[in-house]
Amino acid sequence: MTQTFRLPDAAFIAAPQVARVLALFDGCGEEARVIGGAARNALMGLPLSDIDIATTAVPEEVMRRATVAGLKAVPTGIEHGTVTVVIDGQPFEVTTLREDVEAFGRKAKVAFGRDWKVDAERRDFTMNALSISRDGMVHDYVGGLADIEARRVRFIGDPARRIAEDYLRMLRFFRFHASYAHGAPDAAGLHACIVARDGLRMLSRERVRAELLKLLVARFAVPTLAVMAEAGFLQLLLGGVPLLASCANMVEVERAVGLAADPVRRLAAVDAIIVEDADRLGQKLRLFNVEHERITSMADGWWRISPALGADGARALLYRLGPDHYVDRVLLAWTRSPQGAADPVWHDLATLPSHWTAPKFPLQAADLMSRGVARGPALGDALRAAEAAWIAAGFPPDKAALDAIADGAAERARIG
Repeated sequence: MTQTFRLPDAAFIAAPQVARVLALFDGCGEEARVIGGAARNALMGLPLSDIDIATTAVPEEVMRRATVAGLKAVPTGIEHGTVTVVIDGQPFEVTTLREDVEAFGRKAKVAFGRDWKVDAERRDFTMNALSISRDGMVHDYVGGLADIEARRVRFIGDPARRIAEDYLRMLRFFRFHASYAHGAPDAAGLHACIVARDGLRMLSRERVRAELLKLLVARFAVPTLAVMAEAGFLQLLLGGVPLLASCANMVEVERAVGLAADPVRRLAAVDAIIVEDADRLGQKLRLFNVEHERITSMADGWWRISPALGADGARALLYRLGPDHYVDRVLLAWTRSPQGAADPVWHDLATLPSHWTAPKFPLQAADLMSRGVARGPALGDALRAAEAAWIAAGFPPDKAALDAIADGAAERARIG
């Protein structure tokens, strides 16, 4: 049954760019509304990011009206009815109402339509099928308002059918639950996901990676990951045994040191113990090189880090790793330590880069060559020995200490 009501706070619709895009496509026989995530977040009192527009106008008419109005219009997905219209630097995806002719993943065949109910019924979850017209009226054709009130993520219609249309919807089900829901997942939706679980093998690794990384930073990521682990999804996606306690601790220690939620750091907490685990995750999820390198660094010897490291050991590690990799590795070690997120010693270790900057090694090859070390492998060895001695001495900056370090390295190089 269709429900409508007036949005109590529709200030975002009155914003100049939003009001203009709605007015442009809402009139002269056509209608336009805010759709999808913006409508959902407005009703949930959450921040809005992208504001998407749905309209009865066909793409050619969207392009024509935008051009006449002097606006930039880009046919970003015109075969599926989507045109990006830019107003004062703000992009809006404007999509013509659609109905599925043949649904199979992202290769679904669609026809353009004019029926808002039919368009709503082809979407994934009830909370994503709401629309808001420019007078602030909310339109609900599938029970999304009740599900938002209950903080429940529910498939529209038959969950099995929705999943069969695009297997990625299983991961979206868990991600949206982690982001917006309270309590246990919708039972019918969870059952359908478990039945269709092997369909995840048909998805590209890039799509799986994108959904999983978004899930890891969601508000209720940890309890959702626990459900996914129990239902066999994490083992299928990651190929290892999930460390849920480590991930839960990562959430706490990130908060303890004032860091934003980081999906790569949390992924390492979930499933990286040794360097080979980083390689496995990189392959399973087709991680970007920088993501794979981060997890490799985190997994490389995190177990050697503890409060016993001391100030000198911590500075040496920070010098060797650099601030970003240092923080990553210390936080991972902290999540697997017996001490909790309130431990002051761990806090001091993790926040060292905020109050100490590793100096640059001041000695150069010329300093050793002037002391009789010839070019070649021996010079490189001597320079590395000098750097190690400088670190062990606590990074002294004074000339006397540096001269003594250079003299010692040169002497050992000459002796052989």
